[in-house]
Amino acid sequence: MKRFRPALVIIAIAALIGVAVWLIRGDREPDVLTGYVEGERIYLAAPQSGTVSALFVREGDRVAAGAPTFQIDPDAQRARVQSAEAGVEAARAQADDLRQGQREQELDVIDAELAAAGARLREAEAEYGRIAPLVERGIYAPARLDQVTAARDSARAEAEATRRRREVATLGARRNAIAAAEQQVRQAEGGLGEAQAGLGDLSPAAPIESRVEEIFFRQGEWAAANQPVMALLPDGEIKLRFFVPETEAARYRPGTEIRFTCDGCGGERTARITWISPRPEFSPPVLYSRSSRDRLVFMVEAAPANPRELNPGLPVDVTPLPEPDR
Repeated sequence: MKRFRPALVIIAIAALIGVAVWLIRGDREPDVLTGYVEGERIYLAAPQSGTVSALFVREGDRVAAGAPTFQIDPDAQRARVQSAEAGVEAARAQADDLRQGQREQELDVIDAELAAAGARLREAEAEYGRIAPLVERGIYAPARLDQVTAARDSARAEAEATRRRREVATLGARRNAIAAAEQQVRQAEGGLGEAQAGLGDLSPAAPIESRVEEIFFRQGEWAAANQPVMALLPDGEIKLRFFVPETEAARYRPGTEIRFTCDGCGGERTARITWISPRPEFSPPVLYSRSSRDRLVFMVEAAPANPRELNPGLPVDVTPLPEPDR
């Protein structure tokens, strides 16, 4: 016959009492709602690979909007800028040359040709004026008049052609050629602007007042293109994230003020609800949870009144909102 063991009975009774207490407490509203501080970081990177040549901030520093943060070695990009500047100057010089027409020395040559053609024309006209009366008087045959007439007309045509060539030489290139050259100038200027913008991108500025949360590359290290060099945490991106039981979720609405405490925060603080999850979930397995993990909860986010002193990951205890009067 087996002996009666009172110890086992005591253990069983204690277990039943514990389950009963757990069930009773599970139906009651929680004393606090658990959560933590969350921060949405801004990651700063450069669009080009290179060595980190300078760091202007340290982890934990506060930076103002527009303040420099770091710099990638700019030597290669500066060379691209200088090359683009030279291309712009060359394109502008070519366009100016086409607008101006031929050089002064070339115009002097045409002027000399025009003077020679004028002299030949005057000589031909003088010869025609001398021969024509003699032909009329019968001293020369009509064929002689035909020769001097042809010589005079040829001298006139040569002088006119030279005069027109002188006029064209001062007009510059054709409109289409000038337009094409001006397009090349604009294209070169666009390349210069792109190169200058790339030089500025090698030293990005803080987009908003922030706290330097983490630096991933130190001075002298190689950073790949578009790989974050540091992370900033703006005050406006620090928020509380806590969990409300499904049975109490109707009390929480965006814009409602809540109160919370955290370790080392110096007393009770306030925050304002900004977002409530549209879908319930099971209690996440976080270390700070005080409620049963098989209960449905809604995640709620709130903006704290003084976010600067809060660090992401810090656990918080949120005071539940009271039940509305009926």
